[in-house]
This record gives sequence, C-alpha cells and structure tokens, in this order.
Amino acid sequence: MASPSVYASSFLQFIFLILLVTLSSVLPVATFSKEQFSIEEATVHDLQLAFQRNQLSSRKLVEFYLKRIQSLNPVLRGVLEVNPDALTQADSADQERKTKPQGPFSALHGIPILVKDNIATKDKLNTTAGSYALLGSEVPRDAGVVTRLRKAGAVILGKASLSEWSHYRSSNAPSGWSARGGQGKNPYTGDDPCGSSSGSAISVATNMVTVSLGTETDGSILCPSSYNSVVGIKPTVGLTSRAGVVPISPRQDTVGPICRTVSDAAYVLETIAGIDINDKATIEASKFVPKGGYAQFLRKDGLRGKRLGVVRVFFNSGNDAFLQETFKLHMSTLRQRGAVLVDNLKMDNINELSYDQSESIAMDIEFKLALNAYLKDLVASPVRSLADVIAFNKKHSKLEKIDEYGQDLMLEAQKTSGIGKQLNGALLNMTRLSKNGFEKLMKRNKLDAVVAPFSSFSSILAIGGYPGVMVPAGYEKGAPFGICFGGLKGSEPKLIEIAYSFEQATKLRKPPPPIHKLKF
Repeated sequence: MASPSVYASSFLQFIFLILLVTLSSVLPVATFSKEQFSIEEATVHDLQLAFQRNQLSSRKLVEFYLKRIQSLNPVLRGVLEVNPDALTQADSADQERKTKPQGPFSALHGIPILVKDNIATKDKLNTTAGSYALLGSEVPRDAGVVTRLRKAGAVILGKASLSEWSHYRSSNAPSGWSARGGQGKNPYTGDDPCGSSSGSAISVATNMVTVSLGTETDGSILCPSSYNSVVGIKPTVGLTSRAGVVPISPRQDTVGPICRTVSDAAYVLETIAGIDINDKATIEASKFVPKGGYAQFLRKDGLRGKRLGVVRVFFNSGNDAFLQETFKLHMSTLRQRGAVLVDNLKMDNINELSYDQSESIAMDIEFKLALNAYLKDLVASPVRSLADVIAFNKKHSKLEKIDEYGQDLMLEAQKTSGIGKQLNGALLNMTRLSKNGFEKLMKRNKLDAVVAPFSSFSSILAIGGYPGVMVPAGYEKGAPFGICFGGLKGSEPKLIEIAYSFEQATKLRKPPPPIHKLKF
C-alpha cells in the first residue's frame, strides 16, 4: 500500500479535514424544475433524460462537479486541472438543445468528461503526463479521441491526475503520484488508488465527473477500476486512437473509458472508437467496430449461452475465505444467468508467462523511440527527448522528488539503442506466448471470454493487445475489488454483453464513504 503523503502539518491537516466535512455537508443534491433530480450516481442516460425534461442543464451539471472538485479534490487529488472553458462549452450544449429540441444528439452531448493528463487537448489545459518537464508545452492538435469527444458535444471538464509518465519514470514511486498532482488517494480506503489512470477512477468514483478516459499499457485501466469500484474498458489495441497520447508502447497502449456503469462505458467507447488517420493501427482495427455502436450490446440476458473460461490459478486467494466465498457466489450468478462455465482450465505456458522478461525489454526500447517522436512533434516544449526529460528531472530534483523516487525506468530506457535483434526477439517471443497461451486456451475450449479476479489477467491481455472489462465485484473491509472479463481481439461486443448482464444481476457498486471517515 502507498503511504499517505504529507501535504501539511498534522494541525493544519486536521483543520483542513474539518473544513472538508463542512463543505461536504452542503454539496448540492441538484433539484431542478418541478421534480427532484439527484446528480450523484446518475448515469449518462439519466442525465440525458433530465436534459430533455428541463430538470437539468449542462451548466448546472458542470457547476455541480466544480463544487465537488473544490470540496473533495484537495485531499483525493483525482483532478489535475479544471478547464476554464468548461462552463462555456456547457452553455453551448444547452443552447444547441434549445435551438433543436428534438435533436438528434449523441449520448455524450453536454456531458462532462475528464481525460487523463497524458491525452492531448489543444486548448487552455496543459498536457504533461503529471510532470513539470512538460508544463507549458504546446500540442499540435487534439488527441484523436478528444476530437471525437468534441464532435459528440461532450464537455471537456479538465485533466485527471495519474501516476507520472503513466508510471514509467520510476519503479519506486507509489501508484497515483505525480510531481504536479501529488498523491492520489483511494476514496474508499484513503491509500493506494492503483495506477496509472488513478485520477480517472478516483474522480468518477466520487462523482467529481460523469465519465472519464484512461489509458492502459498493462493494467492501468483495469487495476484502478478494480481498486475504486468503477467500470473500466481496456479496448483492443487500435480500436481507439492513440494519436496525441504521451506514449509508452504503441504496441500495447490503448485508450478507454472509466465510468460508474457498463452502460456509460459503452456510450463512451462507441464515441471514441474508429479510424484516425494519425494512428495507422486504427485502420486495421476498424474491422472490429460494430455498425450501430456498442450500446446495442447492453443486454440483461447477455450472459445467456456465453462460454466463460475459469483459470483457477488466478483465483488463488490463499487463506482469504471471504474472497473465496465471494467469487464462488459470483460463479453461481454467472451460471444462473445462463453462462456455461468451463472450469479448472490451465494455460499451457502459464509458468513461462510468469517469468518471461520480453514485455519489459520491449517496453524499454519502445518507450524511448515513441516518447522521442512525441516530444519532437510538439509545437513548443521545454524538453525534446527522453534524455532532456532525464536532465530536467536531475536539475529540478526537489520539484520532481528524484531523491525519494528516482527515475530508474527512464534511465534503463535511455540506455537502449533502438530497433534490433533484442527488440525483434522480444516481440516474436510475446507473439508466441500469446498464441500458445491465451489464444490457444480460448479457441480450444470455444470460449467467449475468460473470467478472472481483480486485474490478475492484465499482463496476458496487455502483451497480445486483447480487450478486457472490469466490473465492481465487492468490498473486503471497505476496500473494493473487481471482476475482469477478457477476450480475443475485437470481442468488445461480447464482453459488454457479459459485463452488463453481470452488473445488472449483482449491482454491487456503492459510492465511497464520507471523506471525513477515511484515515489519511
């Protein structure tokens, strides 16, 4: 677990928490028109209905979130920056609805969204990956996914915090920490939020925003979704554009939604999926995008007839009887909803997968190449290469906490010399491991998906570019945990059917406790 960061003296922190309790007691419940409408925990569908019934405006919605951010964020650190143009964008959405009361409008029209701070926005917001090294840099254009969000009429509320450089600066830095954002806090436990899309999950979980975008290279959507009791979709690599995203590995990087419900995540995914000429991988992956979008797969009977694989080694909870019993009950729920569980499966190469170093070897090389290319494409920037970033960190060691956390991952990446035998060998090995492991398991047993606890399956999904969906699965002593459904490339429609059906059968998500009850 990450230890709490010290933001002030004990006395000042005590006074600050007292103020937060007072503020939280006057957070708006948002009553509009003749009927009462509560914004907290409202889904995208709920909000759109409220817009139509004149119970709510986009401006009122944004104002609600801004007040919550002001009240909760000083401790939770889920939001890095608020967009100064958010209210203006909300006003535009409200005006558009008045001008065209019958629409049609997209599901995200007028809906506020936070994007992770490694996703470029060509506006007054910074894009820094949480580092002071990129503060003041100017991006050439919106990221591909942001272009799609704007076209859909979404309100860009701001930037979510993250593990700095998507946790690829230091192996010693705690999850959810960045120099610019400080230490993000799990709103259920007060400690580790997991990362690197920590702020996206924290903010959605605490109703500081409706929906958010995260990115994943290996576990960075699935893990924080599990830890913060929210839904996360890690899409097939290339299904969503990575253009304009501060990279780690173009081979594994993917952009996906982090939301409170599967339905909200489906609406976000269908908005951001598709071809972007600035990301060639989207052209090949476009064959996976279904006509009519992803919301059509929100079926309560989505588990009926689905073959789900259970690899028992991932369910090894030791002597934790509560977790064992909980997942036993979940397996019963899956069966009761019509799924066929293919249990006690084994992956032939599970031991080799556990110890193989190909992923870390490849990512070191890919990170240097991809980051250098990203930095060179910026209109203006204090740094233009990985070497520049390392030098900046040394020069500003106090600001970047180099003495505490170091930058070992960056230093290792800087030593690499580009594409060659080492990279090619690692890539071939991962392809072999994926085909002989996960793909063989899926095809041999004719599975629609594999079910696994927490984010235990994330590395297997990561190295092959496969999709996964995380859904809240329960709480142990107040700490949330999730259940993950993973499938072959392009299987998002099936995964959404499965995840939605499970979610509707269990409805386990609950909001975090009042902030004053947490120990920091």
